[in-house]
Amino acid sequence: MKQTRNRPSVAVSTIRWIVLGVIAIGMLIPMYTMVINAFKPQAEIIENPLLITPQSFTFEYLWAAITSSKFNVIAAYGVTLLFVVLVNIFCIVLSAPVAYVIARGGSKWHLGLLLLFVSGLFIPGQVTLIPVVFVLRILGLINTIPGFILFETAATLPVTIFLFTAYLRSVPREIDEAAALDGAGRIRGFWSCIFPIMKPVVATIVVLNSIGVWNDFVSPQIILGPSSGIYTVTTGVYAAVGQFSTDYTQVFPTLLLAVLPALVFFVLMQRHIIGGLAAGATKG
Repeated sequence: MKQTRNRPSVAVSTIRWIVLGVIAIGMLIPMYTMVINAFKPQAEIIENPLLITPQSFTFEYLWAAITSSKFNVIAAYGVTLLFVVLVNIFCIVLSAPVAYVIARGGSKWHLGLLLLFVSGLFIPGQVTLIPVVFVLRILGLINTIPGFILFETAATLPVTIFLFTAYLRSVPREIDEAAALDGAGRIRGFWSCIFPIMKPVVATIVVLNSIGVWNDFVSPQIILGPSSGIYTVTTGVYAAVGQFSTDYTQVFPTLLLAVLPALVFFVLMQRHIIGGLAAGATKG
């Protein structure tokens, strides 16, 4: 009887691992191709795109991409990092108090406010770009850094408020009462007593927003535009790849330089994503 009961579970587990393995391999092949071809000459890339030998391995093309006058990758890193930091700061400062009010409120208006923000998750960002461009043009913020920061911050609010609200609902109300007994108002009580407890979900939001802003291509390409002279990592790669589309020794190293920081950051911070998402799931 025990063997009969265990056979279906073993079979299901085996099939699940096979499916996950196939999906993982399918997702890793493009990454593998990009990495190995960043260290190969043009002829080797064309003849053997999936293989690399010690004879063909060289850092020459990667260094050429770093020092290229066509695409200043260091400057692109700095610009993109600035955007990442500013968007995270504005997003957290705006979302945390809103989520606190929604989480502590019990009326239907608070629920309606939450649903209003969450509804933004169902609207693709590309759909709103055209109206956003018109609004920013009227305000004189098109092709400017403030205009781009405002758009990216607004785009991150729905998921941030949703996760903050879910986490704050698991925080005991006794902390609010203790802060009030000590003479702290609601604003000071939140930032002094409640917000420090939110470190797990804040770390999750920082990781998600950082990767989203770093990898975003459409928004900076349209809102900033080539005429602004401001290039993020993705728009800079697009300009370089478009100019050197036939020279793979320029394309693959440039792509690797763009992806590598985000990949390393995600690997180092992935445990915070799981911890933050599960932090507010233990209490309704």
